[in-house]
Amino acid sequence: MPESNPSRAFAPFEWMIARRYLRAKRQESFISVISGFSFLGIALGVATLIIVMSVMGGFRHKFEDSLLGFNGHVIVQAIGQPLENYAAVTARLKQVPGVTRVAPIIDGQVMAAAHGVNTGLIVRGMRAADLATLKNVADSLPRGALGGYNSEGVIIGAGVAAKLGLQVGDAIKLISAQGEDTPLGAMLNNKSYAVAGIFKVGNTAYDSNYAFMALDEAQAFFGYDGAVTEVEVMVTKPDDDYAMMPALAKAAGSHTRMVPWQYINGAFMEAVEVEGNVMFLILSLIIGVAALNIISGLVMLVKDKSPDIAILRTMGASRGAIMRVFLIAGMSIGIAGTLFGLLLGLVFCWNIEEIRQGLQHLTGTVLFDPTIYFLSRIPADPDSVQISEVVALALVLSFLATLYPSWRAARLDPVEALRYE
Repeated sequence: MPESNPSRAFAPFEWMIARRYLRAKRQESFISVISGFSFLGIALGVATLIIVMSVMGGFRHKFEDSLLGFNGHVIVQAIGQPLENYAAVTARLKQVPGVTRVAPIIDGQVMAAAHGVNTGLIVRGMRAADLATLKNVADSLPRGALGGYNSEGVIIGAGVAAKLGLQVGDAIKLISAQGEDTPLGAMLNNKSYAVAGIFKVGNTAYDSNYAFMALDEAQAFFGYDGAVTEVEVMVTKPDDDYAMMPALAKAAGSHTRMVPWQYINGAFMEAVEVEGNVMFLILSLIIGVAALNIISGLVMLVKDKSPDIAILRTMGASRGAIMRVFLIAGMSIGIAGTLFGLLLGLVFCWNIEEIRQGLQHLTGTVLFDPTIYFLSRIPADPDSVQISEVVALALVLSFLATLYPSWRAARLDPVEALRYE
């Protein structure tokens, strides 16, 4: 019987015996089935965790990118009234270190009508130069769209165009309740504009509900003579905007307030974060169940191989060597399942949109409704840190699952095992 080398963690003969035990014979097929289920359980658990966490992370990043690419990181507003000295405020805010973009805007709600169809819209008044620096919108516009962006032309979202059946050059009628005051009450303000361009940022919350109007025209249309509703500020690092609040407040002056993007969308972002953590805990149970299968499979293997273990012990194999044999057998299942699940999960993430479209075509059902999730495609953003955590979790659970059966095999009494042989 070869002796195990104390200087090595696993001796060659231990690997040989572990491989033979994993290749079950016909009479040991039930043990092989359990091992196969353990392998598949770990692989599916790892793959599912990677896919779900990647989609959750991708959804968060995509939504955050579209949100921060469309709206300002910090909104500056006058307290209780429109912001009248916005030109001076804008100039001062541009001088604050870390500020990349400052734009005065007017937001107003209107009713849009075209071809006998009505829909509610948010019209954002913005200067053409500021709109050109809003990359998410400007990059999606057809060439020459900003040339028609004036007092007679507006830019609408792709969802708005689809609902109203509009194309570039068509007329859209906008109706606002913020009209001129008369002795009989406020008169509705309405005007027809040409569609100068159609933007698509990939977020249906914006594509289906927003339109852009020249700032001076918006001031006249909504009755903000020489004033705006707010000034939006974009900074280099959106997550650090709280640290910039004192400097921004000083530049904006008195009687103004700062509204960071986290305050506006904090509840949604927090809900996504909590949901991701809960999903991680729940789906980790799949790997836990697969680890229990490893325990049951190894316990049955130890019981089936009791005579072999007794013979090895009588030939000089130490208890440590026996324990290492079953550690190798159990960890081989865990490592192989983890690696296969890792590959499966990454391949699924890389092709998730094609898989979704294929399943939709086969089943005839909508698997990802853009009107609910605000995105036109399923986002998947595999994160190396999260993937490392999933792989580490699977390997640790697999290792822990092998400890008891391996310890039980090492404690087997050769005399008792061979008494009835």
